[in-house]
Amino acid sequence: MGKSETKLAIFDTFKTKDEELTGEALRQRAIIGILAGDANPAERTRTGISQNMAKKQGIAWKNIYSGIFRDLDEILLPMGIAEEDGRLPLQRGPKALQEKGIPYYHLTKKGILIALSISDIKNREKLLKEFFSKSESEEKEFEKILSSLLKNSPKFAYSIFQKYVKAFCDNKIKELLPFDLTKLKEISDESLEIQKEILVAFVELSKQEKEDAIKFLDKIT
Repeated sequence: MGKSETKLAIFDTFKTKDEELTGEALRQRAIIGILAGDANPAERTRTGISQNMAKKQGIAWKNIYSGIFRDLDEILLPMGIAEEDGRLPLQRGPKALQEKGIPYYHLTKKGILIALSISDIKNREKLLKEFFSKSESEEKEFEKILSSLLKNSPKFAYSIFQKYVKAFCDNKIKELLPFDLTKLKEISDESLEIQKEILVAFVELSKQEKEDAIKFLDKIT
């Protein structure tokens, strides 16, 4: 895939290693993951995010602070993926900064949608409910089927979010919101076509043919 044309880099891979995410992609995914979780306000400041990520990597947090500052201030905040959620009082430092406080952040509705596309974010079922609780009436038509798919075929359900957000990152979808999966119809995606073909065919199979098909797939997956 290489580098996307949008500023959001969560699916960017190295040109020579198509399966390996870039450092920028991993960093942006980590920031979104922290903001998508149950982190307290102090853990959702720029410093808190840096310290959280640095601890996992076994490095000094100041070494990655500038990258996280840039991702937030130049990409996630301007794109409306994250926004300020409040300010923490500062005990030391310049008086003006003490009065102003330190900002901490949370994901917007758009940010929650993006988080649903990232496979290593753990609380996606909760995020899905939160996303649809904030949705417009025209977006809610997708809630019932996606919630049903999530119970019976979670990998397939989340792959739809992944394809939708990746299409945005690849400039194949102009805007993520309003959430409209019919936008995917304009994009040629062989894997989705195969999944649809299997689903339609499976419905038509007899009980014995269904059992045989499942046994066959068990042998190869």
